Amino acid sequence: MHFKLLLVFVEDEKTDKVMKAAREAGATGATVISNARGEGVTKTRTFFGLNLESQRDVLLFIVEEHLSRKILERIAEVAGFDEAPGRGIAVQVDVEDAVGVAHQIEKLTAVVEEEI
Repeated sequence: MHFKLLLVFVEDEKTDKVMKAAREAGATGATVISNARGEGVTKTRTFFGLNLESQRDVLLFIVEEHLSRKILERIAEVAGFDEAPGRGIAVQVDVEDAVGVAHQIEKLTAVVEEEI
């Protein structure tokens, strides 16, 4: 079984919705890193030197490769990434090797066989 790493940078108020949607699409869990900060094409606004941007979370999903695109698209839809600039971004990266995923393999074997 092969895996992909989904890196999702999302506004913190949308983290729970994104997590729920990803699980419904086939993700088995994620690691959440809170209070990340980013800057896009336009510079962030400040007020007396304080940033006015919303806080971001970074979500790390290890998902089975046959499910990865479906999960990625569902995350983008729920988070509204294409609706306006600054909503967030998600990327997927090949995972060459992983340990600690035996429980996922057991759970996903039947699901992946149905998909392909």
